[in-house]
Amino acid sequence: MHGGPTTAVVRAPAGESVVLLSGELPEVLTEAAVTELLDLAAAILDADELELFHTCLRTLRTDGLRAGRRIEVDGAVLTVYEGA
Repeated sequence: MHGGPTTAVVRAPAGESVVLLSGELPEVLTEAAVTELLDLAAAILDADELELFHTCLRTLRTDGLRAGRRIEVDGAVLTVYEGA
């Protein structure tokens, strides 16, 4: 999405899903941001993966979005990295 915080949801070479964000990590993950991420992720994730991703995002909203944050839900891992 040009101009938005999200740029892409892709599959890495090993098959894992990767969400690429542009700009700084937001201090607060708003409901609008979660909806935008889910809409974008729906293009590449299957229904089960999308539900796990949504669960991870809800946890991030509660615990904070910061580099190095790692969440595991039902064997799925979401890790937040910050590029240079």
